[in-house]
Amino acid sequence: MSRIGKKPIPISEEVTIEMEQEELCVNGPKGKECLKIPPTLKIERGDGFLILKGKKKISKAEKAQLGLYRSLIYNMVQGVTQGFEKKLEIHGLGYRVSLVQDEQNKQKLVFSLGFSHPVEVEAPEGISFSVSKNVITVSGTNKYLVGQTAAQIRALKEPEPYKGKGIRYQNEVIRRKAGKLVVKSGG
Repeated sequence: MSRIGKKPIPISEEVTIEMEQEELCVNGPKGKECLKIPPTLKIERGDGFLILKGKKKISKAEKAQLGLYRSLIYNMVQGVTQGFEKKLEIHGLGYRVSLVQDEQNKQKLVFSLGFSHPVEVEAPEGISFSVSKNVITVSGTNKYLVGQTAAQIRALKEPEPYKGKGIRYQNEVIRRKAGKLVVKSGG
């Protein structure tokens, strides 16, 4: 069995867990997350924790899923209590971002990244944006969705290695290359 899969998942008092057929729903102060559990795994509830166990005879592939689902459930509990966030920075002369609300009251980021047109990114359901000068914060309860949205924003204008211009994660180190060497001949 997986070592990670054997660890109990701590549950705080502000979190409620509902198990309906093969779906686990976690409710907390920040929202609600649901996950479909495969029939080969069962969840036992203790006093302030959850334990995942495999049924009696499971295959090697199903044993591998035990650690995965333990991590997914743990991330769901973390997400509904504390939430997740990723911060991105914009570097470059003339690169800007602004936060706007559209007609359906959805958040949208409008980027000016040196293209001939502004680039717009709409917030997926469950994700919220905030902008402060050149720092964009992507936050939500689903760890995967927060990371995926931040990666899509970074892919709009990845940092280039010569001047470091573009969108990067906060505290990301960009390996810089040396530019051309200009040799002047004496005459």
